[in-house]
Amino acid sequence: MKLDHVDDGTVFDWGKTSRDYASYRAGYPEEFYDLMSRLGVGIPGQRILDLGTGTGVLARAFARRGALVTGVDVAEQQIREAARLTAEEGLKIEYRISKAEDINFEPDSFDAASAGQSWMYFNTGILIPKLKRLLKDRGRLVLTHLNWLPRKDPIARQSEALVLKFNPRWSGADYDGTTPLELMESLAAFRLTTFYTSEWPLPFSRQSWRGRIRACRGVGASLPPEQTAEFDREHAALLEKIAPPEFTILHQLVLQILENEKT
Repeated sequence: MKLDHVDDGTVFDWGKTSRDYASYRAGYPEEFYDLMSRLGVGIPGQRILDLGTGTGVLARAFARRGALVTGVDVAEQQIREAARLTAEEGLKIEYRISKAEDINFEPDSFDAASAGQSWMYFNTGILIPKLKRLLKDRGRLVLTHLNWLPRKDPIARQSEALVLKFNPRWSGADYDGTTPLELMESLAAFRLTTFYTSEWPLPFSRQSWRGRIRACRGVGASLPPEQTAEFDREHAALLEKIAPPEFTILHQLVLQILENEKT
């Protein structure tokens, strides 16, 4: 399934980059899940629906902590990678290949629904009424984001400049650390209970940062394979010049927890 409603109509498909996604987008620090657990998300026995699950980053983290997780994603290749990683960890998660807007569960099926780095891709006019129905009263909608900060991190900034050389329509560049207003407005049907943000220097090698950038929407998900390979060669040469073998990239973590009120 391809998505084309961002990046000025440029078609992208996460399935094209699933192997890099599984290998190099490891996700959030463990302390982030500790925080969510203290706030009542990802606890034993909790039923969680993970929307846009990708390779199951959030789903697997919640399952490790004893939650009962269902992961949904539109890209078959992403679900295959999620299932492979889940099996390797000996976890049990139900995965479904589906658009988030097409989900169909019984009312009050879930204690929480999560979306890691994916809310912007959904048609919220269709999805939100479904979430209001399938989440329990006082159930939680949990949105997480993990974004590098190019205005503060020079390696990230120069990597982005190279992405834009190959894909000028990519709209993910120059993130300034603020939540878009339209994202907040789309959540008006729920009551915001937590808004948390912090900055974390996440460790990378030249190889893992190359993989992480290949797995971004502006490269592996949208460029033809030959262009992705050409980009990666140029990125490798760039990193030889600007980055030591091991380094950190400054990221921003964002957590929003919203409550579903039915009465």
